[in-house]
Amino acid sequence: MIVNKTKNKTIVEKKKIADNFLKRGLGLMFRFKDIDYGLIFDLKTESKERATLHMFFVFIKINVLFLNAEKEIVDIKKNFKPFCMYTPKKKARYVIELSNKIKIDSIETKDVIEWF
Repeated sequence: MIVNKTKNKTIVEKKKIADNFLKRGLGLMFRFKDIDYGLIFDLKTESKERATLHMFFVFIKINVLFLNAEKEIVDIKKNFKPFCMYTPKKKARYVIELSNKIKIDSIETKDVIEWF
């Protein structure tokens, strides 16, 4: 479960963690259907460069949350389209990829996110 701790609101019920080289490298590549979970990446250190994402071979739109080491949102990318790239505005340690269908309008930078 991924929760907006600041607003005490569940973002998504299910989560997966990209916790090895292969999972981090593949991410959501080759997906044609929407996902029903949040995919969490731990980059181990805060960085803009390491948090840069590409959507090569990802065939669905997604929403992305970029979090610092304190799990505070530092940037949000909505409607991230296939075959594009994005670098967050600030350094991030965690990246959470979500379905484009998950409503994140109430989520703002500075909100703290937690997962269980």
